[in-house]
Amino acid sequence: MIIGFARLNINAPLIENIGSLNDLWYPHFNKDGYEGDWNVLTLRSPGGNADNIFAELNGQNYYADTIQMKNFPSVKKLIDELKCEVMSVRFLNLKAGAVIKQHRDHELAFEKGEARLHFPITTNNEVEFYVNDLRVVMLPGECWYINANMPHRVANYGDTDRIHLVIDCKVNEWIKAIFESSEKTTFAAPDNTNETLQVIETLRRHQTETASKLADELEHGLRQKKLLE
Repeated sequence: MIIGFARLNINAPLIENIGSLNDLWYPHFNKDGYEGDWNVLTLRSPGGNADNIFAELNGQNYYADTIQMKNFPSVKKLIDELKCEVMSVRFLNLKAGAVIKQHRDHELAFEKGEARLHFPITTNNEVEFYVNDLRVVMLPGECWYINANMPHRVANYGDTDRIHLVIDCKVNEWIKAIFESSEKTTFAAPDNTNETLQVIETLRRHQTETASKLADELEHGLRQKKLLE
């Protein structure tokens, strides 16, 4: 079984000044993947650059806090309390009326060694977040794990912004223990060969060295799977 989502026993930070930093947000890079406004404020990034809104290293060798981290001491305190390796830390703001189309973030899953944690900061009852076609209601003060390797989509049909603090971290024994004591929703492991082929096709269209390398790795995995079968 694969964990689709889980409410984790991790204390959420109190964020009081998120509305005072309107000039520091960047539009999300995946323009074809959403409609409306979806913006990013980066607190920890590959290389430590505040204008780097990517969660993946993409050629960088390390993650580091950006200059914006000093504006959020409660987030810094949370990161220091997480007893696992923390990668990217971002605020993601899905503005009122915006929609994130269904997609997958390849290999970003607990079972693959990485966990994406969501801490809702502001939300409303008209936000609809679906993982594998099941709706997940996330409220301020909570911490949720989302299996981003599964198909997921989000829509903000309300008239206020939906802001989440999103932290990507490495799975270790500490976080495994957190998951063991948390309420989880699981799914049977799918045969996702067709989806993998679609991901490969999308990566090839990017025509970048990083995307081509990942596409090669996925194709190699499919060939190995076929040999085993």
